[in-house]
Amino acid sequence: MSIDSFEAAEASQHDAAIARLSSPDPAERQLALMDLEDVANDGTVEPLLAALADPDPTVRRLAVGLLEEIGAPRSVAAVIPRLGDDDEGVRDAAGTALRSFRGDEAAAAMIAATTHESAVVRAGVIVGLRELKDPRALSPLVRALRDESAEVRREAVITLAYLRSPDSVEALRGAARDQDANVRRVAVGALGFFLSPVLRSLSDADWRVRAESAIVLGRSALSSAIPALRERLRDSFWQVQKEAIASLGRLRASGVEAELVAFLGNEVADLRRAAAHALGDIGAVQARSALAKLATDPDAEVRKAAARALETLAP
Repeated sequence: MSIDSFEAAEASQHDAAIARLSSPDPAERQLALMDLEDVANDGTVEPLLAALADPDPTVRRLAVGLLEEIGAPRSVAAVIPRLGDDDEGVRDAAGTALRSFRGDEAAAAMIAATTHESAVVRAGVIVGLRELKDPRALSPLVRALRDESAEVRREAVITLAYLRSPDSVEALRGAARDQDANVRRVAVGALGFFLSPVLRSLSDADWRVRAESAIVLGRSALSSAIPALRERLRDSFWQVQKEAIASLGRLRASGVEAELVAFLGNEVADLRRAAAHALGDIGAVQARSALAKLATDPDAEVRKAAARALETLAP
């Protein structure tokens, strides 16, 4: 078959499939969209946009997928409302599609939708903006930190972290004091390279925020975080204590060996394991005898951690 004949056959298949999109039978409309997968082009966009309003959810989902494949920026504004579709499959397809669109037109459409009446849609487009990293999104994202929906605020924090703009620091510091613990937690993570707000979050009312703060400080490689982390060794939640112990180990903290050895006898296995790891990381040779006693610990992971630490501390 010549190239001209092949192209003519494709065009015929395309036109026939488009015509079948008007069928009263949803199964026929679904098959038509499947047939378009191999022959879709920019001229397919308008019929697909119409199919986004189809009463059949499978038709809507397939239409979203084809629009993603074509990648026409003008389809973004029509895909965005599908984030709030009644069907979960359509919602998922719309979210996936928005994360794949590129270009100024796509970014503009998503930025405009950050004020959509639906919180689900607002959150979805904010997620879609992450891959674009468009500086024009900064102000709308900062504004979204005041959204009535905690989910929208949380997604805005994460997307601002993707932008890495110093101009968002003050807004993220405010988010670290958000009334919702999940928002505060992700804000602490986003502010990881700014020590002061993270240190303050070590005293947050929610233990999950304190635990996340301890993790971030351990990754900071800043020895100035050590005193605050030592304070968290006395936290009322063992989960926070565990992260403080692990971070002190990562920071190779000195002068904390005795405090960590005390945790080797704690009733919580996770704390014994974390302390063993940290003592090995710090190089606490004076802890060898205490670590050796864990050879008969009832928890297998504690025994492994102690053995690894002793290998590290071997003379």
